[in-house]
Amino acid sequence: MAAIVGPKGLARSPEELAPWLTDWRGRYTGAAIAMISPASTDEVSALVKIAASHRVAFVPQGGNSGMVGGATPDKHGQSVILSLRRMNQIRGISAEDQLVVCDAGLILQNLHEALDEHGQRFPLTLGGKGSATIGGLVSTNAGGTQVLRHGAMRSLVAGIEAVLPDGSIFSDLTPLKKDNRGYDIKQLLIGGEGTLGIVTAATLKTVPALLDRCVAWAGVSSPQAAHQLFQYLNAHENQYMEGYEIVPDSCISAVLQHIPDTRAPLEKATPWNVLIEIIRDQPSSPDPRDRMEQLLSDAIDQQLILDAAVATSEAQAEAFWKLRDSIAEAERAHGPALQHDISVPVSAMADFIVEAAGQVERKFPGTEVAAFGHMGDGNVHFHVKAPEGSSARSWTEDAARTITPVVHDLVIAAGGSISAEHGIGQTKIDELARLSGAARLGSLRAIKTALDPQLIMNPGKLVPLASREPAS
Repeated sequence: MAAIVGPKGLARSPEELAPWLTDWRGRYTGAAIAMISPASTDEVSALVKIAASHRVAFVPQGGNSGMVGGATPDKHGQSVILSLRRMNQIRGISAEDQLVVCDAGLILQNLHEALDEHGQRFPLTLGGKGSATIGGLVSTNAGGTQVLRHGAMRSLVAGIEAVLPDGSIFSDLTPLKKDNRGYDIKQLLIGGEGTLGIVTAATLKTVPALLDRCVAWAGVSSPQAAHQLFQYLNAHENQYMEGYEIVPDSCISAVLQHIPDTRAPLEKATPWNVLIEIIRDQPSSPDPRDRMEQLLSDAIDQQLILDAAVATSEAQAEAFWKLRDSIAEAERAHGPALQHDISVPVSAMADFIVEAAGQVERKFPGTEVAAFGHMGDGNVHFHVKAPEGSSARSWTEDAARTITPVVHDLVIAAGGSISAEHGIGQTKIDELARLSGAARLGSLRAIKTALDPQLIMNPGKLVPLASREPAS
C-alpha cells in the first residue's frame, strides 16, 4: 500500500494517527495499523484490491466530523484508515446544466466558494461546512438546513463514482433523466456509510446563486405556535422559503454564554424561537425582504408570534445563523449531554417535542431536554442534558444505556426514525437492531454480505450483523 501512495500518503506513527482515531464528539477512540491517503480513484482501487486479498478492513474517513462514530476505527487495531482528503479537486462545473463533478475529499465550504464564482451554489449547508467533505456528506445522506426546499443528499446527487469491496470501480457520474438498468447502485452507496464501497467522486446538482435573501428571527410561545407559523408561511411562501428552524431559549442562552461575539436578536427572551430564511435566486422572484416583512406583520396581527427581528444586513443575517449553528459547540462547553438525531412526521413534531421532553425529564429527574431542529422536515435534535455535577464520560455511558432506549421508543411510537441526518455509525447500531423489523434487518444484512462478503468495508458500522468481529 505504501508503494502505491508514496510517502505523502502514508501515516503510521502514533503522533500522525492520533488526531484521526477519535470521533468529533470524543465518545470513541480506536486504533489502526496506518492511515493511507490515496490521490486518485485508481489508487483507491489498487489499495482495496490489496485489502481484499489479505482481508484487511478499511475505515473510510473524510473530515472526521461525523456525529455517530461512523469514521472511527474499533479498538482492535487491525484496520486501516482510508483518508480521502488528498482527493479534493473539482473536476468540472457546468452552470448551463447546473451540475458539478468533484472528488470525495473536497471540503463543502470550498465547493460553495468555487461555485459562487460561476453563479451557482450547492444548496446544502451545515455548521461543519469548513471540515465536512463531499464523500462524507454522500455516505451519510447528510441533510442540513435547506432540506425544506432542496432535499437531503439523496435528492442532490446526480451521479457517483465509487470503489467496491473487490476493488472494481463503479463509474456512474453521467446524470441521466431516465435509466432503467435495474437496482440503483448509486442510492445504495448514498447513506451507506462506507459499508458497501468507498465513494471517490460525485456529480452534484446545483442551483442559481442567491441574488438576495432575508433572514428573520421570531419569538413564539411554544412549539405548537412555531408549527402554526410554519403552516402559515409555507402556505404563502413555500417556493422561496429555504430555512425554518425552531430553537428553545435554553439553547440560545447557552450560546450567548459560551460563544464569543454573539448577541440576542430580540430585546426580551421568548420561550421558543424560530429562524426563517426566504431567498431570491431569479430576477423575477419577489423581493425577499418585502415578503418577509409583510408575512411577519400579518403573523403578528394573527397573534402567531410574540416578537420578531428582520436582519438589515448580510452580517446580521450571518449573526442570526451563527446562533443556530453554534448550539452544539455551546452545549459541549456547558456540560455533558446525550444527543439524539431523530425525525418524526412534520405534523407531529411540535407535540412530540413537548410530550417526549416531559416524559424523559420526569423519568430521569435532574435532566433537562433541549429539543431544536428543522421544523419543516420533522428533524428534531433531542438533547438530554445531564444533572448538575455529573461526570461527563460516566454519565454519558450510563445515559446511553438507560435514556436513549426510552427516547427511541417514543420516536418509534410517533412513527419516526432514530436517525434523521447523522447516520447510524456505531452509536446507533444496536438500537437499529432492536427496533427494526425482520424485513429491514434482513435486507440490510443481505445487501451487505452480498457486496462485501469479507466484511472489510467499515466493519461494525450501520449494519447489525450477527458477528461484528473485524476482518484480520
